[in-house]
Amino acid sequence: MCVFSGPARATHAASRWYHTEAVSIRTRAIWFVFVALQTCLFANASDNAAQDRRLDRDFQTALSDYGSGRYTEAVSRLEGLLREVPESFELHELLGLAYSAQSQDVKANPHFEKAVRLEPNSPAARANLAANLSRLGKLDRAEREFKVAVKLEPHNFDANHNLGELYVQQGKLSAAMPFLEQAQHIDSSSYDNGYDLSLVYVLTGRAGDARVLIRELLKQKDTAELHNLLGQADERDGDFVAAANEYELAAHADPSESNLFDWGSELLLHRTLDPAVEVFQQATERYPKSARLMIGMGMALYSRGNYDDAVKALLKAADLSPSDPGCYLFLSKAYDSSPGQAEDVIERFRRFTVLQPKNARAVYYYAMSLWKGKRAEDPTLDPHQVESLLQRAISLEPSFAEAHLQLGNLYSDERQFAIAVPEYVRALAHNADLADAHYRLGQAYVHTGQKDRAQEQFEIYQKLRAQHLADLDKQRAEIRQFVYSARTARGAKP
Repeated sequence: MCVFSGPARATHAASRWYHTEAVSIRTRAIWFVFVALQTCLFANASDNAAQDRRLDRDFQTALSDYGSGRYTEAVSRLEGLLREVPESFELHELLGLAYSAQSQDVKANPHFEKAVRLEPNSPAARANLAANLSRLGKLDRAEREFKVAVKLEPHNFDANHNLGELYVQQGKLSAAMPFLEQAQHIDSSSYDNGYDLSLVYVLTGRAGDARVLIRELLKQKDTAELHNLLGQADERDGDFVAAANEYELAAHADPSESNLFDWGSELLLHRTLDPAVEVFQQATERYPKSARLMIGMGMALYSRGNYDDAVKALLKAADLSPSDPGCYLFLSKAYDSSPGQAEDVIERFRRFTVLQPKNARAVYYYAMSLWKGKRAEDPTLDPHQVESLLQRAISLEPSFAEAHLQLGNLYSDERQFAIAVPEYVRALAHNADLADAHYRLGQAYVHTGQKDRAQEQFEIYQKLRAQHLADLDKQRAEIRQFVYSARTARGAKP
């Protein structure tokens, strides 16, 4: 029995995907508004005509319920109609949308699939099914359906935009670009598509193209996220002053945790330390539960030479995020220069080993905190505990050069030079640029009567020490790694 004839005409509000460098993606519901329906009446019998009019009224009521946000009522009415008209494209499509509006994507999917089977040449039906499959995590099937929608309507903005967005979600940026570019060509006024295309340009090394597009978008809509993205583009091109300015504009327009972190970390990356400390201080006051802001604060203080305050900030960060490895790397460095808070630091490193017993770095940090915190003030320190922990770290990560170096130092401090030498050799086998390992190996050779070998190690040590800037470069690299990792942690990175 045919009640509704002709494909439903629909309008589609495209999904908006919000991004950071890490590309965290969030979708709005995709929705259709049916604007015209034709009724197929049976004039040969008055009872059929009456039934058709009743079905049509019920459908119009369900459509009104859906349009007014009364999704439960719409579902109930549509389920009843489907029992009478199980092969109606419009009923299945609208019922799928009503379920989807309630985030019941599992229930929505069979209806979207049925609608596609009934009207396989409907781009709107294909797009709705694809969007629902995407929300269910069935990205391969979603991709196929979006491709069909583009093939059916190659010059349709939504079809191109949605397929491009799906590729962004999958991290296939090169695949996303032509579809986002086509959508931009079709409708250059779309903020969402322009933003997403700008982001893809940034992440694929086309920062210049991104800047041009972002500046056009800023004329249309001056937003914090555009200034943040422009900061990323400037940073990719090496214009760090411009990048910091854009991050600052973003933070003033929207002082979110992410925008403040980006501003502070950009200043920190390029060693504008006093402003970096000020930004992180204000940011941590606004967001006292943010571990990464607290780590940034600790790093800025450490870089400026405020070691005691740096340790305090990093201890707070460790309590906010006890399993975050980045926190402990910088805590260990700050603690090297400020061992006065030994008991608090040791307790945090001990807890880290409990949380991550298979993490060689966690075990190493705990060993070093015990050794550095107590050896100068606590004659009761058991060196065998430190030795055992260092050996455990090496068993977990045999190529851990610093652990071999410190185990060699422990043996040397106990004047066991013969067994210290192999540890130094192993450390240098894994990292030949460890200046301290060359120096300590040279000392061990002196004590074991190998003066020629000792002199060779001392000469290498002197050459490496002459490259003193490498230490600063290493610190910058560690800060950069933390910053980019922390930005990535906002969401899935392509």
